[in-house]
Amino acid sequence: MKPASLVRGTWEEPKEAGEWVGLQLAEFAPRFGSIQDAEATRLVLLVKSAVERLTWGGDVSLGHYLSGKVFHSVAVVTCSPNRAERHLPCPLK
Repeated sequence: MKPASLVRGTWEEPKEAGEWVGLQLAEFAPRFGSIQDAEATRLVLLVKSAVERLTWGGDVSLGHYLSGKVFHSVAVVTCSPNRAERHLPCPLK
């Protein structure tokens, strides 16, 4: 329900979207406020969970506090159709 201008990418397959999530997490992990949140095993499990959720039509929303009290958020929304809001069109065609 956000404007299309905020969309950073679209993917045909959940695995491709999961790879993007993984890249976002890896880029910001060194700045995570919690050492445990930045552990490689945890990040791999988050990506696997995201791919599973996207596969059955669920959405993914992850967030971590970064050092300096900044919050980093990553979200991936399933489109065509979205499981919860089937009537909403995808923001990008």
